[in-house]
Amino acid sequence: MLTKVKMPLPDMMAAVLAMDESVLDVDQVENLIKFCPTKEEMELLKNYTGDKENLGKCEQYFLEQMKVPRVESKLRVFSFKIQFGTQISEFRKSLTTVNSACEEVRNSYKLKEIMKRILFLGNVLNQGTARGSAIGFKLDSLLKLTDTRATNNKMTLMHFLCKKLADHSPELLDFYKDLVSLEVASKTLKEFIGVAEAEVASLTNLYQVVGRNADALALYFNEDPVRCPFEQVTATLLNFVRLFRKSHEENCKQAELEKKKAEKEAEMEKAKGVNLTKKNADS
Repeated sequence: MLTKVKMPLPDMMAAVLAMDESVLDVDQVENLIKFCPTKEEMELLKNYTGDKENLGKCEQYFLEQMKVPRVESKLRVFSFKIQFGTQISEFRKSLTTVNSACEEVRNSYKLKEIMKRILFLGNVLNQGTARGSAIGFKLDSLLKLTDTRATNNKMTLMHFLCKKLADHSPELLDFYKDLVSLEVASKTLKEFIGVAEAEVASLTNLYQVVGRNADALALYFNEDPVRCPFEQVTATLLNFVRLFRKSHEENCKQAELEKKKAEKEAEMEKAKGVNLTKKNADS
């Protein structure tokens, strides 16, 4: 890497001290960090009394670095400074995605309708018990729909839900298309360090708005934001989408198999009828 440096080493270190982005880019700075001398290497060079021109370029570079106190820390700050604008832009984009996901979930008519059907289904199953007149359910109950199976052990409650929707409300089956930002938002972590107040004032405000929206999303499902944070809400909804789609696809495949079976049986019955007619004619 050092052989590619086309400027005198003292000038390069001056650019580091000045944090001059017009001289060094982030890749060059990151490489300089990798080439910081270890304590052992610095001790060896401190004791060197010969002609510095006789040293290799790497050792000469180490000597230049040793002139700067806490050089590695300064290089890391320089690297952060160069990337700060890009990082802020990406972070702003991530926060906007979280906001979008919150809005998509709250505004999805199809998701609301499916939630109503699930509540109705649960009340029907629990009819005659204390839970048979529930006005809501816990969010993690969505993932338990695949745990409850029919007596033949072939169909889960999720399969049954998908089948009923396919039969009576097929327009709701693609509800997940309303939640296009959900997966990306679920991966967004709350990582932010305020280091330049003037530049991040608007971002801080956006962060606060997003925080309120993230908590409001849990409250939308009547969950406690402390016990059911945004990450858990999005993870649960994503799992529900996955299980729902899987069950619907399995229903479709099963229906296709049953259709083919019925067609085959009909053909066999038809063939039997033809053979019987032929036998009667021959006799």
